[in-house]
Amino acid sequence: MTEPTTSHPKRVVILISGGGSNLQAIIDQQQNGQLPIEICAVISNKDDVYGLERAQEHKIPTIVLDHKQFNSREDYDQRLMQIVDSQQPDILVLAGFMRILTPEFTQHYEGRMLNIHPSLLPKYRGLHTHRRALEAKDSKHGVTVHFVTSELDGGPAIIQASVPISQYDTEQSLATKVLAQEHKIYPLAIKWLAENRLHMENGQSLLDGQALLSCGYQFQDTEH
Repeated sequence: MTEPTTSHPKRVVILISGGGSNLQAIIDQQQNGQLPIEICAVISNKDDVYGLERAQEHKIPTIVLDHKQFNSREDYDQRLMQIVDSQQPDILVLAGFMRILTPEFTQHYEGRMLNIHPSLLPKYRGLHTHRRALEAKDSKHGVTVHFVTSELDGGPAIIQASVPISQYDTEQSLATKVLAQEHKIYPLAIKWLAENRLHMENGQSLLDGQALLSCGYQFQDTEH
């Protein structure tokens, strides 16, 4: 196994659009000494979201870049790229950032930008994943962390966690189950990348030099 490299904390920028519960999970693990990272900025495309308050409570710099102030997606992403690059991040984390990014943006950060998506990719790319899983009468649902590429929710998977679907589940109850797993696997994927154990090569995710399955590492929650 490759020895983790943690000579200095990796600089991380986190992009959000909402409440920031995954942001909080990342902050908690960083402050507990489990994540060798420094969160240098949290950037939101909305100015009234709770995720900004979470960051400010922990003295993390926040920036709001309102997409409504730009004439095009390209103009917005160009400005966003300038702001992100000014922080000199090693890793860019999308934590509920509800914007489709331009190919120029995704290519600029390819191999160091992560996203979390509430489905067992490649199933249910896009929105309303919990509803779609219930409508399909699936027996399980879950969440995937993946590298970001220009293909929407299509970059190589890094890690997945599954949850069973019961006959009593609603969209809300299923979302709650999945969110609990999100808070466990997203910090873990960031940790692997920060320790130089995780890489993206030739459209594949590699952990400790070994190619992962197309569905990524299968996380088993030992607490349940």
